[in-house]
Amino acid sequence: MAPGAVVTTSSPTGFMHLIDPNRKWYNNRRLITLHAWLVLLLITSSTNGFDGSLMNSLQSMNQWESFFNHPQGGTLGLLNAIQNIGSLAGYPFAPYLSDGIGRRPSIWIGAVFMLAGAALQTACQNIHQFIGARFLLGFGLSIATNAAAMLVTEVSYPLYRPQLSSLYNTLWYSGNIVASWASFGTARINNDWAWRIPSILQAIPSFFQFFLIWFVPESPRWLISKGKDTQALRTLAHYHADGDERDPLVIYEFEEIKAAIKLDQENKNRVGWKALVATRGNRKRMVIIVAIAWFSQWSGNGLVSYYLNQVFDTIGITDNLTQLLITGILAIWNLFWAVFASFQVDRWGRRFLFLTSAAGMTLFFTLQTVCSAQYALHGTHSAAHAVIAFIFLFYAFYDLAFTPLIVSYTLEILPYSLRAKGYNVFNFTVSVALIFNQYVNPIALNAIGWKYYIVYCCWLAFETVFLYFFVVETQNRTLEETAALFDGDDVVKLQQIAHQAAEVRSEDYDEKGSDPGLRV
Repeated sequence: MAPGAVVTTSSPTGFMHLIDPNRKWYNNRRLITLHAWLVLLLITSSTNGFDGSLMNSLQSMNQWESFFNHPQGGTLGLLNAIQNIGSLAGYPFAPYLSDGIGRRPSIWIGAVFMLAGAALQTACQNIHQFIGARFLLGFGLSIATNAAAMLVTEVSYPLYRPQLSSLYNTLWYSGNIVASWASFGTARINNDWAWRIPSILQAIPSFFQFFLIWFVPESPRWLISKGKDTQALRTLAHYHADGDERDPLVIYEFEEIKAAIKLDQENKNRVGWKALVATRGNRKRMVIIVAIAWFSQWSGNGLVSYYLNQVFDTIGITDNLTQLLITGILAIWNLFWAVFASFQVDRWGRRFLFLTSAAGMTLFFTLQTVCSAQYALHGTHSAAHAVIAFIFLFYAFYDLAFTPLIVSYTLEILPYSLRAKGYNVFNFTVSVALIFNQYVNPIALNAIGWKYYIVYCCWLAFETVFLYFFVVETQNRTLEETAALFDGDDVVKLQQIAHQAAEVRSEDYDEKGSDPGLRV
């Protein structure tokens, strides 16, 4: 099979003609309500982004450094890595909670742990309490993230699912921006509140989720998997068709989801942890998922995300306020490009975005390395300024794919039966990559400075080649239809059965008086 080639069904975009062209997100009250609830889920990622920027900003604060006796080396690595260690501790529980008790209760449980962590971080009196607080934040985040991202994907209106699920990870930068600018504003406070106030702000997303998550609709796919078909149909109809349970789009979604889940439940090779590698299709899924998870943290971005202050030091920018200002501007820049890419996923396609992103990162990280070397070897100030420019250009290309797509692409290529476990593997891989980076990066930067960048230049070139041969296009498909890209002809036939069942039911409802203009 040629790189990027796809297996198609007889109706790869079969749902598109069922969508009412007059039902837009901005003129339909129920879609507006649905999207308002989805924002509550999307901001889960903001907590993670807040933490990444917060630790970067705190290292540029004299008040924080003095309070914790100027942590260096392994201690600094632990402070940055402990949140991800907490996430590792939560991963064994996350998929069982999401699939067992539901997406909404899992998000609530995660919010409880994150609120406790933010409270302890704000009130901590020593470095051990600070480490414990960040462990709790990571533990809660792993549970909430597993459920929130899936719920966004599974409850979204089909026309807007790619954009909304891509916005999930994109909003990492919203937390990043708040942390950067909050730290910039409080850095002038000459006491411990300079870093305690940003710690309080980290609790805001979890605070809203703690009280409001029960108003968010539960996943229709989870409801059907638990035998709650009536409730699932009612949820789909309420938000996707103004309450009309006979709407052809609702029938199509309902029947397709039922057929896919029935297939999973009848085939032991499609459930459980072993199923992740039991078939050729699932092994290909896992190779792609593990790779993009690792690439998302091991593309040179880890240097900027957690150790930007040390990068600045290597090019002679040592003023704390200047470092914080650049960090804040970079966060806004990243959010702009990531949001822009999120709205292009169906227009440009996932494969194009991944390949463009990888090629652009390779180019601009290489130029960043060259300029860093020029400053280190010859003290060229213009080269130091060029490094800042290339960091911004590097991130523009990073944000085309590795911010919006890594979560949405992972979720859409996984069938329902494996979605929670497969996404958990993705998050686990991200955490392992982060922990590795957070321990190795400060040691390597201190030891060999700009020469460490060469490692990432070579790795980025490898990423580009890998993505060319492995990324499969999933453009304009439902979640269930993407199974045909990996699972072969048997799944194609079963999907066609689901489509035919939807057509039969739709035609039956049409005879009873539904709008003939929306017939399948």
